[in-house]
Amino acid sequence: MSTIEVGGKSVELDEEGYLTDLADWNEEVAAILAEQDKADNPDFELTSNHWEVINFLREYYDEYQIAPAVRVLTKAIGKKLGKDKGNSKYLYELFPDGPAKQACRYAGLPKPTGCI
Repeated sequence: MSTIEVGGKSVELDEEGYLTDLADWNEEVAAILAEQDKADNPDFELTSNHWEVINFLREYYDEYQIAPAVRVLTKAIGKKLGKDKGNSKYLYELFPDGPAKQACRYAGLPKPTGCI
């Protein structure tokens, strides 16, 4: 386990970088997690398109109590945000480490089932 400092508070992460307590999430946590990923991709920056997916995932989790795998995520985003955003190509452009896996981590959700 590791921790990150957010607003003077230590937030625990599991061995894969997901929050151990979902209640610790806020937008600053997401920004710090994204900043950590810049080591692998220096051009990575959270945009309004990223936040749209992150907020969608949080709403989805609130409703279904599960973090969706990439196929379910793609289909659900397509229904809510339109076909231009509900496709794998678009989502992988936003989250190159895997739309479900990386976006769920930023959204403070558990790792989706079926993700390696």
